[in-house]
Amino acid sequence: MMKTEDLKLTGEWDKTFLKSDRVNHSKVTFVNRYGITLAADMYVPKNADGKLPALAVSGPFGAVKEQSSGLYAQTMAERGFLTIAFDPSFTGESGGQPRYMASPDINTEDFMAAVDFLSLCDLVDPNRIGIIGICGWGGMALNAAALDTRIKATAVMTMYDMTRVNAKGYFDAEDSEEARYTKKAALCAQRIVDYKAGEYALGGGVVDPLPEDAPFFVKDYYDYYKTGRGYHARSLNSNGGWNVVGCESFLNQPILQYSNEIRSAVLIVHGEKAHSCYFSRDAYANMVKDSKYTDNKELMIIPDAVHTDLYDGGGKDAIPFEKLQSFFEEYLK
Repeated sequence: MMKTEDLKLTGEWDKTFLKSDRVNHSKVTFVNRYGITLAADMYVPKNADGKLPALAVSGPFGAVKEQSSGLYAQTMAERGFLTIAFDPSFTGESGGQPRYMASPDINTEDFMAAVDFLSLCDLVDPNRIGIIGICGWGGMALNAAALDTRIKATAVMTMYDMTRVNAKGYFDAEDSEEARYTKKAALCAQRIVDYKAGEYALGGGVVDPLPEDAPFFVKDYYDYYKTGRGYHARSLNSNGGWNVVGCESFLNQPILQYSNEIRSAVLIVHGEKAHSCYFSRDAYANMVKDSKYTDNKELMIIPDAVHTDLYDGGGKDAIPFEKLQSFFEEYLK
């Protein structure tokens, strides 16, 4: 029997972006197959007529729906789609215990549960459902697209492959058995510390204060998560971060094993100057390699854009909403 948790949802508008007067907003909940109740913001175009195409949006990794994913959802609703931006399991207003855990399986399932919900929504055409994944949830979205045949189109924005970066480090600089063993040993030791303490130690969010010699991508994250630009009280990246052991299973579970079998449409978007751009370039190459389904796949590189520019536009309208609209209109007919 599926049971939903009694979640405490905020009634006030507490987003990092302004509320649109062109859409209706409400809070909704739905349950995934692990019995975790997820919280989401629903955005519906005003004066909508008939069954609508729908989009489920989540990310970045460690963010909440009041940040980037909500901005995407509201903007796409202004363009004619019914949308939901949801908090993944164990985070934000969503349920799940213990808090601040991540799982390549459960978080892929979160997207699929969102499709369950949208498929049964009275306002939605169940044959016209797509998803948008941002940053680490870009990888989850691509993984969901490989598994869920109901998803007709997927957009992946400023993507991270969280299994790759955990197992191999940035730019695969730690891709060795020795380096992985050291990480595993440290995580296993931390498990004992946590078990003795009866609680999970937090790993810390985006570094604060910001060191003067921090690399650019750290400064980029700081600028978004730690300032008025994107700070939110429930965002893990803005505050205490994930549990130290929260991402342990990412070390040996590659999530994009079958991406070249995705038959539905996929648009991968990344900033040219983003430190993370290699994730998208490689994911696209692997997705189309030896694939029979390449005609509806596309890689779009945004000139001069850095990683967080695709979170909120970066003050230069870097998010290609016109392209997203045309992409989803074409493949959610």
